[in-house]
Amino acid sequence: MTAFMLSAQAAQGGGSMSFLIMMVAIFAIMWFFMIRPQQKKQKEIRNFQNSLTEGTKVITGGGIYGTVKRINMQENTIEVEIARGVVITVDRGYVFADASGMQQVQAK
Repeated sequence: MTAFMLSAQAAQGGGSMSFLIMMVAIFAIMWFFMIRPQQKKQKEIRNFQNSLTEGTKVITGGGIYGTVKRINMQENTIEVEIARGVVITVDRGYVFADASGMQQVQAK
Protein backbone atom coordinates (compact mmCIF):
# COMPACT_ATOMS: atom_id res chain seq x y z
CA MET A 1 0.00 0.00 0.00
CA THR A 2 2.82 2.42 0.87
CA ALA A 3 4.53 1.75 -2.47
CA PHE A 4 1.26 2.49 -4.25
CA MET A 5 0.91 5.88 -2.47
CA LEU A 6 4.53 6.80 -3.17
CA SER A 7 4.11 6.04 -6.88
CA ALA A 8 0.87 8.06 -6.95
CA GLN A 9 2.60 11.06 -5.38
CA ALA A 10 5.48 10.79 -7.84
CA ALA A 11 3.03 10.71 -10.72
CA GLN A 12 1.31 13.85 -9.42
CA GLY A 13 4.63 15.66 -9.11
CA GLY A 14 5.44 14.90 -12.72
CA GLY A 15 1.99 16.06 -13.74
CA SER A 16 2.49 19.47 -12.18
CA MET A 17 5.79 19.83 -14.01
CA SER A 18 4.18 19.02 -17.35
CA PHE A 19 1.39 21.46 -16.51
CA LEU A 20 3.97 24.17 -15.87
CA ILE A 21 5.73 23.42 -19.16
CA MET A 22 2.38 23.52 -20.98
CA MET A 23 1.52 26.93 -19.47
CA VAL A 24 4.91 28.34 -20.47
CA ALA A 25 4.42 27.02 -24.01
CA ILE A 26 0.94 28.58 -24.23
CA PHE A 27 2.27 31.94 -23.05
CA ALA A 28 5.13 31.77 -25.60
CA ILE A 29 2.68 31.03 -28.41
CA MET A 30 0.42 33.89 -27.35
CA TRP A 31 3.41 36.24 -27.21
CA PHE A 32 4.60 35.32 -30.72
CA PHE A 33 1.18 35.47 -32.37
CA MET A 34 -0.62 38.24 -30.45
CA ILE A 35 1.55 40.49 -28.31
CA ARG A 36 4.65 40.83 -30.48
CA PRO A 37 2.83 41.80 -33.72
CA GLN A 38 0.75 44.35 -31.80
CA GLN A 39 3.91 45.90 -30.32
CA LYS A 40 5.46 46.13 -33.79
CA LYS A 41 2.32 47.83 -35.15
CA GLN A 42 2.29 50.34 -32.28
CA LYS A 43 5.96 51.11 -32.91
CA GLU A 44 5.24 51.77 -36.61
CA ILE A 45 2.36 54.11 -35.70
CA ARG A 46 4.52 55.96 -33.15
CA ASN A 47 7.31 56.39 -35.73
CA PHE A 48 4.77 57.71 -38.26
CA GLN A 49 3.35 60.19 -35.73
CA ASN A 50 6.85 61.43 -34.87
CA SER A 51 7.79 61.87 -38.55
CA LEU A 52 4.73 63.95 -39.53
CA THR A 53 5.44 67.05 -41.58
CA GLU A 54 3.26 69.81 -42.98
CA GLY A 55 1.53 68.72 -46.18
CA THR A 56 1.30 65.04 -45.22
CA LYS A 57 -2.05 63.43 -46.04
CA VAL A 58 -3.35 61.60 -42.96
CA ILE A 59 -6.28 59.65 -41.56
CA THR A 60 -7.37 60.43 -38.00
CA GLY A 61 -8.65 57.96 -35.44
CA GLY A 62 -12.21 59.06 -36.27
CA GLY A 63 -11.73 58.21 -39.95
CA ILE A 64 -11.34 61.78 -41.19
CA TYR A 65 -9.06 62.28 -44.18
CA GLY A 66 -7.07 65.49 -44.34
CA THR A 67 -3.78 67.26 -44.85
CA VAL A 68 -1.49 68.41 -42.04
CA LYS A 69 -1.29 72.21 -42.04
CA ARG A 70 0.52 72.93 -38.78
CA ILE A 71 2.15 70.93 -35.99
CA ASN A 72 2.21 72.30 -32.43
CA MET A 73 4.82 70.33 -30.49
CA GLN A 74 4.20 72.16 -27.18
CA GLU A 75 0.51 71.18 -27.06
CA ASN A 76 1.07 67.91 -28.98
CA THR A 77 -1.63 68.83 -31.51
CA ILE A 78 -1.91 68.94 -35.28
CA GLU A 79 -4.07 71.20 -37.40
CA VAL A 80 -5.60 69.16 -40.22
CA GLU A 81 -7.34 70.69 -43.25
CA ILE A 82 -10.28 68.42 -44.10
CA ALA A 83 -11.81 70.64 -46.82
CA ARG A 84 -10.79 73.85 -48.48
CA GLY A 85 -10.66 76.42 -45.67
CA VAL A 86 -11.87 73.95 -42.97
CA VAL A 87 -9.14 73.25 -40.41
CA ILE A 88 -9.60 71.12 -37.29
CA THR A 89 -7.23 70.58 -34.39
CA VAL A 90 -6.45 66.95 -33.58
CA ASP A 91 -4.26 65.40 -30.90
CA ARG A 92 -1.13 64.00 -32.51
CA GLY A 93 -1.80 60.61 -30.89
CA TYR A 94 -4.99 60.22 -32.94
CA VAL A 95 -3.35 60.36 -36.37
CA PHE A 96 -2.80 56.76 -37.39
CA ALA A 97 -2.19 56.36 -41.10
CA ASP A 98 -0.73 57.94 -44.20
CA ALA A 99 -3.63 58.63 -46.58
CA SER A 100 -1.56 59.26 -49.71
CA GLY A 101 -1.54 55.56 -50.61
CA MET A 102 -5.21 55.11 -49.69
CA GLN A 103 -6.46 57.84 -52.04
CA GLN A 104 -4.56 56.34 -54.98
CA VAL A 105 -6.29 53.01 -54.41
CA GLN A 106 -9.73 54.68 -54.26
CA ALA A 107 -9.11 56.59 -57.49
CA LYS A 108 -8.66 53.39 -59.53
